[in-house]
Amino acid sequence: MKSWLLLLCAVVCEVVGTSAIKYSNGFTKVVPSIVVFVGFGVAFYILSISLKVIPIGMAYAVWSGLGIVLISVIGHFVFHQRLDTPAFVGMSFILAGVVIMQVFSKAVAH
Repeated sequence: MKSWLLLLCAVVCEVVGTSAIKYSNGFTKVVPSIVVFVGFGVAFYILSISLKVIPIGMAYAVWSGLGIVLISVIGHFVFHQRLDTPAFVGMSFILAGVVIMQVFSKAVAH
């Protein structure tokens, strides 16, 4: 359970870093640029700890799936980037895939 919480924290740090890229203006603004590097650095460090327990394929599916959905939602609400119906359908498929892997895959069990 602890490893899954660490993975979730890693995803959040990665999403914070990705969001800060937008504010960094091509890495010309210092504070957002620092947030990018710290966010990604912490994210990868925490991810590496979670990989001691979670299989890499499963971890990466959760990492990328949740990251895509979260950054899309942030893009919509924070950066006012429009998400249309196909985008929401696609994100629901991504989330469904992550849930299916978590619930039904034997790869999660050790």
